[in-house]
Amino acid sequence: MESIEKEHVTRKANYIRRLYDWTIHWAERPHSTWALFILAFCESSFFPIPPDVLLIALAVAIPAKAFKYALICSVGSILGGCFGYFIGFQFFEYVGRPIISFYNITELFDAVSTQYQNNAFSAISVAGFTPIPYKVFTISAGVCKVNIFTLILASALSRSARFFMVAGLLYFFGPKIKTFIEKYFNILSIIFVILLISGFVAVKYLK
Repeated sequence: MESIEKEHVTRKANYIRRLYDWTIHWAERPHSTWALFILAFCESSFFPIPPDVLLIALAVAIPAKAFKYALICSVGSILGGCFGYFIGFQFFEYVGRPIISFYNITELFDAVSTQYQNNAFSAISVAGFTPIPYKVFTISAGVCKVNIFTLILASALSRSARFFMVAGLLYFFGPKIKTFIEKYFNILSIIFVILLISGFVAVKYLK
């Protein structure tokens, strides 16, 4: 049984790796900006590879267009989040649940649903910047009937901040910062989340 489980994990890891390589190859294609938009859209609802990998590749190739790529990535991700919301709202049993099961994140999905009962806006805002699969939050937002405008606003804040941070680093520091971003992106995400939560706390006590 254990060997079968390991084989299943290895097969899934190899599948993800192939998808990663397939994603990167779009950086050298004529329609790379459309590929970035579609990738950002799909990642917010079902696709496993984050759009950051293609965003970084494109911004390294043409640093002057880094912020344009970040904007495309942001718009695609926000619209994709709405699609993920629709999946959770209308087709969770047929589409949403299989997606959650495929990524083996049922416990995370349940935890997110509980967070929505407390403060949906802050939960989505924090999640949108972290490495946590964003599709979990968009699909669960639909399941929990979170106000769609709450999702859109929180997504616009967090996803844009994430992609423009990456673009800004590449624009000002060039290709040499690429390895640093890829290696320490999780740490950068945590720092941003701490700042974001601190902002929410400050606003709460200033009221």
